[in-house]
Amino acid sequence: MSTIEHSVDVEVPVRVAYNQWTQFESFPEFMEGVESVKQISDTRTVWVADIAGVRREFEAEITEQHPDERIAWRTTDKPHQAGVVTFHRLDDNTTRVTLQMEYDPEGFVETAGDWLQLVRMRVVGDMKRFKTFIESRGGETGGWRGDVPGPHQRGSMYGDSDQRVPPGTVGGGDLPPSDTLP
Repeated sequence: MSTIEHSVDVEVPVRVAYNQWTQFESFPEFMEGVESVKQISDTRTVWVADIAGVRREFEAEITEQHPDERIAWRTTDKPHQAGVVTFHRLDDNTTRVTLQMEYDPEGFVETAGDWLQLVRMRVVGDMKRFKTFIESRGGETGGWRGDVPGPHQRGSMYGDSDQRVPPGTVGGGDLPPSDTLP
């Protein structure tokens, strides 16, 4: 199992950043390799993506969602992937968006790509493109403000791993450090 974490500070209010992230069908506009995302219910999406040169279709479910705080998900089958994106208000017009993701590389090509940090580089690029995407628009393209309770009342699970993460935080801390990778 591999884990990636990356943060980016976006110059928009937390509500705008959160609302845009709920617009899953816009993900191909800033996520490399994502061909399409179709939302089939409040908590289910179908993805078509290029993973290590292989076109894959998979379903993901939202396991927890709280407006302006967090969205957690996991795939329902292979490829195994789970994660959480959290939104932290830094000031009225700045939000730290942190993505934590765990995944299981399948086969030689994906394992080699993981070893070479290709997935991490893709995530870093996706987060930078999200920053450009949301800041250049000046506002969100829509938003879903529904609440999906997590599996536990006093804290949820990070994806489907055993790491407990209290609502509104990442790894139990108040604000994660902003990643300074180029």
